[in-house]
Amino acid sequence: MRGYLELVRPANVATALADVLAGFAIAGLFNWPALPWLLVSTACLYAGGIVFNDMFDRRLDAVERPERPIPSGRVPAGRAAWFGAALLAAGVLAASLVTREAAIVAGLIVVLVLLYDAWGKHVMFIGPLNMGLCRGLNLVLGMTARPEVIDQSWPLALISVTYIAAVTALSRGEVAGGKRPVAILALALLTSVLFGLLFVAGGGVLPWEPDELSVRVPVDLSIPAVVLTFVLAWRVLPSFWRTVGDPRPHTIRMAIRTGVLSLVLLDAVFAAAYAGMIYSLAVLATALLAGWLARQFAVT
Repeated sequence: MRGYLELVRPANVATALADVLAGFAIAGLFNWPALPWLLVSTACLYAGGIVFNDMFDRRLDAVERPERPIPSGRVPAGRAAWFGAALLAAGVLAASLVTREAAIVAGLIVVLVLLYDAWGKHVMFIGPLNMGLCRGLNLVLGMTARPEVIDQSWPLALISVTYIAAVTALSRGEVAGGKRPVAILALALLTSVLFGLLFVAGGGVLPWEPDELSVRVPVDLSIPAVVLTFVLAWRVLPSFWRTVGDPRPHTIRMAIRTGVLSLVLLDAVFAAAYAGMIYSLAVLATALLAGWLARQFAVT
């Protein structure tokens, strides 16, 4: 059981829950019975994607990371493949119990996840964009509880896309070391994300007309969202800045770990802006879960 748990990187899965919770806030906290299914869906999709990531990398990991579950023999490759396939299927099935749009988004996530695992991650610019789209769609998955808001709200997912693209671009150097230009690019992308979040927190986004949907929208400055944006900056900027001057594997791994676990703060900004501080605390609670799991299992 320990091997299978290590295989799915539980701390990373916990951060995926925050994406859906944030998307659900953007949708106006509408259709509460759908939320548990969406959370199950994202957890299964993310875990299944990680399993296939290790499946496709098993020969490389046998050389570079022999301690991982598949190359170490603790999880046979054949069983890992079935395990991953079952998780992805369960993710789509859970989404299909919510709305047709949720099933479509979950299906797109499966396609992008497998594309990334099999090919995209080996291509310099395609890989980070590919992974970013996976996490951006994960935010949209939370919005599918109220499909009518997606048409106008989907651009918010571009903030998540950019954030994850920055982390993924940097992660290419976590084994052999990175390159300074890539570190600079990742830092620039991260900075643009922070400005985007301040725009949201400052009431600069009105994704739908309040007369059409009677839900709270961020038309005014959200102090909690601004504070959370600065907390995110305090968490990630120093570690990403260090990789510019020192792109060695250890420095990069620390930045990636911080970036992955801090994604919850990005989601909490959306939650605070669209649903208030109390709801954002529920999103932040997933960070506590992710942090505890990160002490038990590897994040990268």
